[in-house]
Amino acid sequence: MKEIFENIYNMTAFSNIIAEPQFLIMYLIAFILLYLGIKKQYEPLLLVPIAFGVLLANFPGGEMGIIQADENGMVLINGVMKNIWDMPLHDIAHEMGIMNFLYYMLIKTGFLPPIIFMGVGALTDFGPMLRNLRLSIFGAAAQLGIFTVLLVAILMGFTPKEAASLGIIGGADGPTAIFTTIKLAPNLLGPIAIAAYSYMALVPVIIPLVVKLFCSKKELMINMKEQEKKFPSTTEIKNMRVLKIIFPIAVTTVVALFVPSAVPLIGMLMFGNLVKEIGANTFRLFDAASNSIMNAATIFLGLCVGATMTTDAFLNWTTIGIVVGGFLAFALSITGGIFLVKLFNLFTKKKINPLIGATGLSAVPMASRVANDIALKYDPKNHVLQYCMASNISGVIGSAVAAGVLISFLA
Repeated sequence: MKEIFENIYNMTAFSNIIAEPQFLIMYLIAFILLYLGIKKQYEPLLLVPIAFGVLLANFPGGEMGIIQADENGMVLINGVMKNIWDMPLHDIAHEMGIMNFLYYMLIKTGFLPPIIFMGVGALTDFGPMLRNLRLSIFGAAAQLGIFTVLLVAILMGFTPKEAASLGIIGGADGPTAIFTTIKLAPNLLGPIAIAAYSYMALVPVIIPLVVKLFCSKKELMINMKEQEKKFPSTTEIKNMRVLKIIFPIAVTTVVALFVPSAVPLIGMLMFGNLVKEIGANTFRLFDAASNSIMNAATIFLGLCVGATMTTDAFLNWTTIGIVVGGFLAFALSITGGIFLVKLFNLFTKKKINPLIGATGLSAVPMASRVANDIALKYDPKNHVLQYCMASNISGVIGSAVAAGVLISFLA
């Protein structure tokens, strides 16, 4: 009877968890992410799948954790070193589990990030940016965090490729961070993806924190509509629909000529937007890109990213450095946009609310909504959403181009 109970006990996960209590830390992380996604409603479409992936990956015996291959593609399976790229997909599924099958087929190949960008493009309206093109420069300024943290990370001992993957978190764009890390430092994919998506989800916390540090009440009360009335724009767009159709084609062409490595992201982003703007003739394509395809891609991306967060991959000093560095990159990106606005206001009569600079991130539209809520607290009539969106949307393009530049130089 004792032997039966011992076999039953060994069959469960309790024996492994008691032997390796670090699993409990991973469960706590998963529960915190689930709480943020469900209760706080911080990017639930992203955080819930990621958090559940973390949970699945850390049940001993479940075989749902991602086994990372080294830089040569070698992975240890049942005590034998094998080259993952020589293994057929059905062998990966059989020997390593379904999550590894999904990971190496959809994530490691770089397939899902561009697909998600296509969906983001289909859900994005470039109208606010095209109506306020002068504000789009603040989306470029917000990339400051990427390159600053890249340099700091190199000084701290990260390789240039690892530092670039860490710095790209400052763009506040999960798919871009994943795509860049796959190309440059796949061994860090798990912690970088978790950090990127976690900080995206914490936009409602981080932006107010940085804004409170660097912006005065007077600056936050700058009313953009009043500024428009005092200093009206001399540029008039006569046919917005035509411009919206030409824009994605033109941007794709320009980026492809100057930063070809950014085409997988920018090209798919602009294609998704193009089928949206054409209208009824491409409605079925738009509907698929923005709904079924986008939703399926988000589910698989979230689960697979979460499943990379095993105890071995997460509980180490490198990961702690990534979490700290990611926060620094994120905060510096917000700060860079704010200070460019401050600099701009020194030389122009038509003032700009620094919240517009704070939203030069790729976290669309959450960053703009947060900034608008902050403005309304100081002045209930000060709606800055459409102006923030101009900077916010340009941040999406800017982070993708920055990723392309890094990949071109370092890959």
